[in-house]
Amino acid sequence: MSAYMIYVRDRITDAQEFGKYQELALAASVGHPVKPLAFYGEVEMLEGLPVDSAIVIEFPTMADARAAYESPLYQKALQHRLRGAEYRVFIVEGISA
Repeated sequence: MSAYMIYVRDRITDAQEFGKYQELALAASVGHPVKPLAFYGEVEMLEGLPVDSAIVIEFPTMADARAAYESPLYQKALQHRLRGAEYRVFIVEGISA
């Protein structure tokens, strides 16, 4: 069953660190079955606190999503994201059609 990794960016706190994250995160996705569905596009808030931006990435399974997040290359990139921005990140399982 498909799974969706959702990255909600609340704010950038250090542009240099965030730039490093972007470079490393792109390289970390190579070899993983990822399908970007939304990538820092325009956001229209309908409810809740405002967000700066968001990403939605589709994976074939929850295990694939977790494996991509836990990969050594992404974990290296993550250290820069944690220093460069405030995010909420989660995986949600899709529904079977």
